[in-house]
Amino acid sequence: MDLYEHEARELFARHGVSVPDAEVVDTPHEARRAAERLGGRVVVKAQVKTGGRGKAGGVKLAADPAAAELTARQVLGTDIKGHTVGRVMLTQPVDFEAEFYVSYVLDRGAGRFLAIASAEGGMDIEEVAASRPDAVARIPVEPDEGVTASKAAGIAAAAGLPPEVAPVLERLWQVLVREDALLVEVNPLVRTTDGRILALDGKVTVDDNARFRQGRWSAQAPDPHGDPLEAAATAKGLNYVKLDGEVGIIGNGAGLVMSTLDVVAGCGARPANFLDIGGGASAEVMADGLSVILSDPAVKSVFVNVFGGITACDAVADGIVRALESVHLTRPLVVRLDGNAAARGRAILDDRAHPLVHQATTMDSAARRAAQLAVSA
Repeated sequence: MDLYEHEARELFARHGVSVPDAEVVDTPHEARRAAERLGGRVVVKAQVKTGGRGKAGGVKLAADPAAAELTARQVLGTDIKGHTVGRVMLTQPVDFEAEFYVSYVLDRGAGRFLAIASAEGGMDIEEVAASRPDAVARIPVEPDEGVTASKAAGIAAAAGLPPEVAPVLERLWQVLVREDALLVEVNPLVRTTDGRILALDGKVTVDDNARFRQGRWSAQAPDPHGDPLEAAATAKGLNYVKLDGEVGIIGNGAGLVMSTLDVVAGCGARPANFLDIGGGASAEVMADGLSVILSDPAVKSVFVNVFGGITACDAVADGIVRALESVHLTRPLVVRLDGNAAARGRAILDDRAHPLVHQATTMDSAARRAAQLAVSA
């Protein structure tokens, strides 16, 4: 589960990472009152679970409480990459002399965590990573070792960060461990003109599997400002994440789905979602998955990518056929079946002969077809 920025900041503060004072509101009038309490001049930040808010107009400086009210009125209700802004956070502006990027992320393939850090933080960190990868340090962190004082100093040195950032790296590691997080990111982490180290923005993804021991997340009420598709998928028990593209993705297994996202992107299209149906591909699961994906108006084609193992491909194909009886398919569906009983599964889909269902035998060819269909739609 991704947290909002204001929730991530609360975790940072709880674990000793300094953040500027801030308040979260959902009306323009409340924004004016909050700005008055915060000193007048504030930064108004849209609270949505997606990146790129600054470039999308979701982060603006307001010179006084009246301007804060006007800015909040402009930002609230707007759409940022498919997310409607229901709340804004007002925070005190900070004068800084340097901005950095730091994060910890789970490296599933290696079975450990990865510290990623750069002395060149800010909105263009993605461009820095792409054009000058040597400016971004990637340091493995073994779970049983963690980030000690010496490890934190080593990460800071590798990334060219000042030594005073090292204690913050230790505290951010504690956020990750104690909050059962899969990702902890600060961009930017700044050094102010008076020498303080502050987290100005943050992103935290917590592990849904740890809800049983993280009481405040397991008891959390449904988010009225969250993505409605993600809410619908959660209600159906689906592991779904909304993305910004046009090719809907269904796969069995997180690793396969992640690979599918990459292959689709390599074919010149953008994935519209992450949807892992795991080992179950019953008609009900397929119908629920297709229903959620087809509810996204941005989706132009759907790619079902299944490798048969415990759940055989003929069972998956049967689930797709039966799902088509309850779901009105309005966009092309590309299916790739491989593994256990793949030939039988393909035959089942051939017999159904739905005009919008296409088959491919390899992941690459299926991805290309799904991308072509999305572009031509």
